Amino acid sequence: MATLATIWKKSNTMAAVRGSASGVMECDPYALRSLPGDGVFFYSKKMDNSRLLRQADPNAGNELLSTVGVGALLLMLGVSIVAPHVALVRAGYQLEAAKAERQTLLDQRRALEVREAGLLSPTRLNDIAKAHNLTSPLSSQVIHLDGQTPRGNLASLETPTVPGGR
Repeated sequence: MATLATIWKKSNTMAAVRGSASGVMECDPYALRSLPGDGVFFYSKKMDNSRLLRQADPNAGNELLSTVGVGALLLMLGVSIVAPHVALVRAGYQLEAAKAERQTLLDQRRALEVREAGLLSPTRLNDIAKAHNLTSPLSSQVIHLDGQTPRGNLASLETPTVPGGR
């Protein structure tokens, strides 16, 4: 490459010397200098290799097997590195989903307990009893089961009828 610079320098100085010898400069000041290799032409010749036969390489099979083996080894190594991390991330997502489901179930349980307390409130039960014409039992109708054997058979005791009831 160093020789090209000296060739260009020589050609420029030669043109300047020729121009100064005649007294008038013949070069256009805006013209570009010629590029190196302008006079070189490349010709391409058609080559017909259809009659040539490719010879089999006896080592190509071994190289292929070793390349496949190394690729499989690298794949197994990569999977063994990535698989535990992926399993850990999945377990984290499952844990968070289980925590969210637990919280939802706890909220539903609280709502059901509040609803049950409202359904079993004494004022509501009294309202339902009044709507169905139910009254409190008389003291003679109450039988206490405190472990003592009652006199007679419980099934044979007469139950007085309540007016308006069955």
